[in-house]
Amino acid sequence: MKITIAKNEQEFDTIAAWRIMAAMETHPKAVIGLSTGQTTVNMHRIVTEIYRQYPFDVSGITLFGVDEITNVPRDYSGTCYTILKTQMADALGIEEPQFLMPPTVSNDFERECRQYERALETRGGVDLQILGLGTNGHLGFNQPGTPFESVTWISVMDKDLETRIRQETLTPPGQVLGGFTLGIQNLMHSRKIVLAAKGIRKAGIVREMLKGPVTTRVPASILQLHPDCEFLLDTDAAKYII
Repeated sequence: MKITIAKNEQEFDTIAAWRIMAAMETHPKAVIGLSTGQTTVNMHRIVTEIYRQYPFDVSGITLFGVDEITNVPRDYSGTCYTILKTQMADALGIEEPQFLMPPTVSNDFERECRQYERALETRGGVDLQILGLGTNGHLGFNQPGTPFESVTWISVMDKDLETRIRQETLTPPGQVLGGFTLGIQNLMHSRKIVLAAKGIRKAGIVREMLKGPVTTRVPASILQLHPDCEFLLDTDAAKYII
């Protein structure tokens, strides 16, 4: 395992941003998976700020999202599509079909899952996958208990997140919300992974992820077995392992 501990939040965000840019510079046709959330906002901002000052060729780059909310309008401000489009794709001038995102609405999500996998496979697979870490150890929408052999699927949404989304979108109780997500098996097939976690709220689960057994109770623990995974932490998140 490679563990990188940043001295502060600014260094953390800068290191993460350079991992993304390095993949773009090294592989002109790189396929890069992105995640949303507070952990990734600033790293995306740094990438786009550097790009604006020193433009580089991204014409062959494919960006994609690791997950998405289902059964909400795609233009809802909280969808992964809207967030990643605003934070990265638009700022870098990356348009479809080089910006791949799962659908938010479909009458056949099983078919959509298989098509999403094929879209990534036809581009040669994933060169770099950026992952956040849930406080319960989830990866994407793969919650505790998800089998390690899972492939792209529709997961049950976290109850707190579901409540907030229903309030913001006025989604009626009878409309089921879920999480379209790459499965753990898909994630493990990425050539390189950067698992990014910062803040004291993540310290406990970071210890379980890195020092505990590999178990479906902590989905992120499987990353101990990945041949090229970097665990990027700040000093707060690394509190119990240093």
